[in-house]
Amino acid sequence: MTMQLPDEVHAEIRDLCQEGDALAGMGEFAEAGQRYVEALRLLPGDPRGWAASTWIYVAIGDAHFRRGVHDRAYKCFHNAVQCPEGLGNPYIHLRLGQTTFELGDHDRAVDELIRAYMGGGPEIFEEDDPKYLKFLRTRADLNRTGNAGS
Repeated sequence: MTMQLPDEVHAEIRDLCQEGDALAGMGEFAEAGQRYVEALRLLPGDPRGWAASTWIYVAIGDAHFRRGVHDRAYKCFHNAVQCPEGLGNPYIHLRLGQTTFELGDHDRAVDELIRAYMGGGPEIFEEDDPKYLKFLRTRADLNRTGNAGS
């Protein structure tokens, strides 16, 4: 059972995230991340118990990822996967795979990238550097894995 946030808190979180999204759209990832962190801090108790935390952690993680701060990005996506509907989310697994790749943990990267591929198909890799899909192809036979996206 998911708890509901009070309307005024939800509205404040939404507004902060919209500001963050606008800043991210302009390439202002550090400032965007600050807005997302402000939004996360509005969640009562353990933020991982709230559905909103899933997408807020993803937004913070993306801001770090786009800035190349892979250790912080990894922590955000690691938190997101523990939030409601985080585990099994292809995008979260994609980012976990990419950050672990960048941090040098290639075995873990394969595991996460294959989860992303299985859940989102090859299309999930299209918006990022092709090196991640190329790397995955060197470590897994993608023709035999099948995918839910086809």
